[in-house]
Amino acid sequence: MKFGIDRLITEEGLRAPLEGQRVALVAHPASVTASLDHSLDALIGRGISVSSAFGPQHGLKGDKQDNMVETRDEIDPHYGIPIFSLYGEVRRPTAEMMASADIFLFDLQDLGCRIYTFVTTLLYLLEEAAKAGKSVWVLDRPNPAGGPVEGTLLQPGQESFVGAGPMVMRHGLTMGEMARWFVAHFKLDVDLQVIEMSGWKPGKAPGYGWSDERVWINPSPNAASLNMARAYAGTVMLEGTTLSEGRGTTRPLEVLFGAPDVDAKAVLAEMHALAPVWMRGCAIRECWFEPTFHKHVGTLCNGLMIHAEGKFYDHYAFQPWRLQALAFKAIRKLYPDYPLWRDFPYEYELDRLAIDVINGGPALRDWVDDSEAVPDDLDELAGADETAWRETIAPHLIYG
Repeated sequence: MKFGIDRLITEEGLRAPLEGQRVALVAHPASVTASLDHSLDALIGRGISVSSAFGPQHGLKGDKQDNMVETRDEIDPHYGIPIFSLYGEVRRPTAEMMASADIFLFDLQDLGCRIYTFVTTLLYLLEEAAKAGKSVWVLDRPNPAGGPVEGTLLQPGQESFVGAGPMVMRHGLTMGEMARWFVAHFKLDVDLQVIEMSGWKPGKAPGYGWSDERVWINPSPNAASLNMARAYAGTVMLEGTTLSEGRGTTRPLEVLFGAPDVDAKAVLAEMHALAPVWMRGCAIRECWFEPTFHKHVGTLCNGLMIHAEGKFYDHYAFQPWRLQALAFKAIRKLYPDYPLWRDFPYEYELDRLAIDVINGGPALRDWVDDSEAVPDDLDELAGADETAWRETIAPHLIYG
């Protein structure tokens, strides 16, 4: 099987339109070929005239650890081309940046989640390319979370850098498919080409979304495993809480929570009592950890670890968004006055609670905090949105 970048560098016919053109590459550390050559090196090695490169959040090198840690523009020391930051002074490419190339190759590995900012970076690139009359080629890569969709739709007026449009949290698309939906939904007049993967079989064992032919490379510093990628559409919500998501440990965003003042065993029992069906498709075990930085730094935390991997993983039963919501609900039941929601600037949104920015509206927080609300209430709300989203994206699917 081949990713988009592998097809581009090995199939002369695909590369032919790039001859005589100035080419820009949007990339990060996971932008590599099957032989683990970085896409920038591989493209230049094939004689393609790369005139500039762009790095998203966390930088082209992937060296920026946390949210709202910006990267500066620089000159590549080896090739002498400008490397523009799309998470520094700007998040949207400027006219000067767009003038640096004729064709823009987008080669970012995504996690299949609306809040992962590479999705919004793709939209901004398409919008600016439409204004500037430039072409965008998406070099497609797998959605490691596979095709299932989950969560509520982002509500009008709730758009942000972690919410590009009215999609559910676990969107079920590759970046090539997402680009097609963006063009249709936002009515963009842009020359878009998707260099499709060959041989990728989403929803099929053993990888279900990620091919076992490829090694895992962190697309961002805390995306350290396939287990994390599968759980992320749920565990990312911890960023809007006072609970630890495991940052400052070796397994970030693979836990349902960690805290020094919450009894994880009691929470797990309460989750089983409230909605055991939401806990299918993975194993959950009690764990302990002491973060070396970030929330609860230097403090022993009790938590729950998710294992959406190995014999414990059921691709079609696993529901990470509901699972995380259930953990919040159980904590609220056991600790009614617990200061669950973190009030701080989140991805440059200053006037909304972070949990609402993450979820594209207050519906999940309202459900957690409503002592009368039951799992069926959230299931009904999300189920309707999930059905609508599946219908919306159906015309844009490439791989079935």
